[in-house]
Amino acid sequence: MKATVIVEKNPDGTYSAYMEEDMPDFGLAGYGNSAKEAIDDFYVAVDETAQYMRSNGKEMPELIFTFLYDLQSFFSYFSYLNISKVGEKSGISPSLMRQYASGASKAGPKQYEKIRRTIGEMVSELSMASI
Repeated sequence: MKATVIVEKNPDGTYSAYMEEDMPDFGLAGYGNSAKEAIDDFYVAVDETAQYMRSNGKEMPELIFTFLYDLQSFFSYFSYLNISKVGEKSGISPSLMRQYASGASKAGPKQYEKIRRTIGEMVSELSMASI
């Protein structure tokens, strides 16, 4: 079963990762001081929930996760990406892109779509590359 995990930066500066779909017997969420910590905690919740359900004679469905990030969480998790270069490739000034990544400024729908499209292109390019 496919499930979407929303990863986002909270107003208090922490991050959360939670499953978008409602499940009848459980919910899954993780929290941390970075997107990675929140995702790691999310996987702890997955393991603990599966163990709990087994101990009660139930099976948790096999889940295949897709992660949906807000900009701050994306650049927190993929911190090795050069934010300025992603901005340049998107046609967005590097300083504005850094503001989006830090949360100091919020990207509007058109800017967000430019960034999303650029990241998709980068994924395609990297998937064809080999060393």
